[in-house]
Amino acid sequence: MADQLDAMDRNILAELQRDASQSLDEIAKKTGSSKTPVWNRIKKMRSKGVIKQDTVLLDPEKLGLEACFFVLIRTSEHEADWQDRFLQTLRARPEVLEAHRLAGDIDYILKVRVANARAYDEFYQALISEVRIFNVTALLSMEEIKSTSALPL
Repeated sequence: MADQLDAMDRNILAELQRDASQSLDEIAKKTGSSKTPVWNRIKKMRSKGVIKQDTVLLDPEKLGLEACFFVLIRTSEHEADWQDRFLQTLRARPEVLEAHRLAGDIDYILKVRVANARAYDEFYQALISEVRIFNVTALLSMEEIKSTSALPL
């Protein structure tokens, strides 16, 4: 699909990533088009799955979620039933913002957002009560230097 996107599509996507609450008129003006073609392109990119969803970005610290941990997980379990239980557990935990399966010595990395170290410990205790994990290393982010959901276009 990426090779089917032209410069206009990419400009529209860039504008939507910058601020999805813009009106069609605003996006059309900024991309040098008119409202109807912009709407048709957005509709097409939604139907093709290029645009997955519209959402709002919240400030975690203003919501009391001041601690961001990166959790490195090593497991000695690699059976399908363990993996299913592990993935279900992660999906059920709202503290887990991201989860990735990795190549290398670490099997998984999680991005976990909580209020403080005590809240992280509660998350950790709940996690290990649900699934068996060989080793967990938690790294506290001292400062967020860059965070974006915008993809390079």
